[in-house]
Amino acid sequence: MKIALEVVGSFMILLSLLPLIKTHYWWIRVLDFPRMQVAFVSAVVLALYLIFFEIRHRAEILFGVLLALAFLNEMLHVYRYTWLAPVQALRSKIKAPKNSFSFMISNVRMSNTRYDKFLKIVHENDPDILLINEPNQRWTDAISRLNQLYAYSIKKPLENTYGMILYSKFKITEYEIRYLIEDEIPSFYCVIELPTGKKFDLFTVHPQPPNFDKHTDKREAELLIVAKKARETTYASIVAGDLNDVAWSYTTRLFRRISGLLDPRIGRGFYNTYNAFVPFFRYSLDHIFYDPAFRLIRMKRLPFFGSDHFPILVRLNYEPLEADEHDVPEPEYEEVQEAEEMIDLGTEGKKPEEVAQVLKRRKRA
Repeated sequence: MKIALEVVGSFMILLSLLPLIKTHYWWIRVLDFPRMQVAFVSAVVLALYLIFFEIRHRAEILFGVLLALAFLNEMLHVYRYTWLAPVQALRSKIKAPKNSFSFMISNVRMSNTRYDKFLKIVHENDPDILLINEPNQRWTDAISRLNQLYAYSIKKPLENTYGMILYSKFKITEYEIRYLIEDEIPSFYCVIELPTGKKFDLFTVHPQPPNFDKHTDKREAELLIVAKKARETTYASIVAGDLNDVAWSYTTRLFRRISGLLDPRIGRGFYNTYNAFVPFFRYSLDHIFYDPAFRLIRMKRLPFFGSDHFPILVRLNYEPLEADEHDVPEPEYEEVQEAEEMIDLGTEGKKPEEVAQVLKRRKRA
């Protein structure tokens, strides 16, 4: 039993230390995901080791210390998404907000065919804005009745699991379907006008996850390009979608600092949306980040409907006069430089004029 604990514990130490390496190699970046699982197993192994065996030799002491450090390292990454940390995104104090809206995000899983269950969730929650990831033409046809509920939409169904649909009850005054990094992976940009006439930017993204034949340089570049554009725009911005990255990863933290956007989960909980089929291995992959000009009214994870992702629903209110009350850290010079380097790495192979087009600041009237 002792040998088994030492083997498992040594493996946990390795899983904890490897992600400290700043690299885009998929087999290291994928270890950003199971922080809570590694922390849990590390704690169990350490407890059993201390309870059942006497620690006498230096090697045993070193093993125990390293295992404890592995546990602490994992918890330092995720504790901000527990009630132990102060909230970053403040709640609205207005009793009857005039500029409030609900936003639902759902990766429907292209192979999922439980269309009616999905539509039931949509009807029950009645979101003002609905973002759907992974729809193909079959999904688009199956949920076409939503066209009667939403006056505005942007649709790009695809058969490669990177399709995207955006429905909105509010006017979309301008929009663009972009291919920021890869020609087969779209993202949306649009300006949405609330009934009061207030406008905000919305960026929707769904970059590729780390996998056996794909490192994460393109995912990181796409997220950081969007982060730069969200900071530069005239209007308050929202960035939403299946980012295929966890909230506590270095890339996502850098994204927040570069963009200046808030994460409503900080200080409130994980709101894990993936994998709906495996309770022990669940991560926060579906995100909504927003400008300090917005205030949170409520946030909840919605029920299972057959996809490997749970939907998530957020209600916000536009309160620009209260934006300064939020504590939003500014990026350090070194972080800005690092973001530029990561963008350069991920956009390698694109023509210079294409990169310039992606990075340029959008002009508005």
